[in-house]
Amino acid sequence: MTEFLTVDGGAIAYEVSGAGPLVVLAHGMGDSRESYRFVVPQLVAAGYRVANVDLRGCGESSAVWPSYSRTDIAGDLIAVVRHLGGPAVLVGQSISGGAVTVAAAQAPDLVEGIVEIVPFTRKLSFKLSDLGSKTYRTGMTRLMMMAVLGSVNWWHKYLDLAFPGRKPADWDEQLRRNADSLAQPGRMKALQKMGQTPATDAGAQLANVRCPVLVIEGSLDPDWVDPRAEGEAILAELPAGLGRLAVVEGAGHYPHTQFPDETVALLLPFLKAHARA
Repeated sequence: MTEFLTVDGGAIAYEVSGAGPLVVLAHGMGDSRESYRFVVPQLVAAGYRVANVDLRGCGESSAVWPSYSRTDIAGDLIAVVRHLGGPAVLVGQSISGGAVTVAAAQAPDLVEGIVEIVPFTRKLSFKLSDLGSKTYRTGMTRLMMMAVLGSVNWWHKYLDLAFPGRKPADWDEQLRRNADSLAQPGRMKALQKMGQTPATDAGAQLANVRCPVLVIEGSLDPDWVDPRAEGEAILAELPAGLGRLAVVEGAGHYPHTQFPDETVALLLPFLKAHARA
């Protein structure tokens, strides 16, 4: 059942399942909480209360907002945790990986730990040599075309690359749901604006995080020439000893949807150690 929390600028949609320590899930841009459809049942079965959130501009949350930065998203997540009684472990993917970093730094009393799945948490660094990677070059081209044209077709071409090899069993239905969502007024514009927001605000907060951090990368994520190196760079900017890196082999930019069992196997030990009722 969808619930709504009114915050400054609009309403955030979320769904709560299960009982136990609170875990809050946040997806990436252009997506919805359906991104975690294979993860939520496993976390609930393991004894957690799971709040699965639609980001501002996405899913059933309000479409039009003044801005869509990681700091904005962090504020929404903090509001959800506070509303649900917190504290919580926050799990964020892609842009939300940066957002949970900001949330942990800004509300340490409400955040017990964060999991960053294939996160955009640091300022992008680009080298001409990166264009030597065909996969990276293709992914960036498809994202650029989506951003310029506001094209669902180009977004889905990117998604095809971001799910290398194995696709979810309901892949065609996933694309249909996504196209229907992005056809709603304001939602493609929200995707475009999210894609334009720099990660500098999240990167600036890495040194201020005080809770445990798990970074999960996909070995074949097209958004990075070397996903493992990006994960290691995030850990290097955290206070010493807080972070741990795991890599899901064969996964692209959506390991939680593409390889949910492997992703949950990484989440559960972290939650057991750091989530409390």
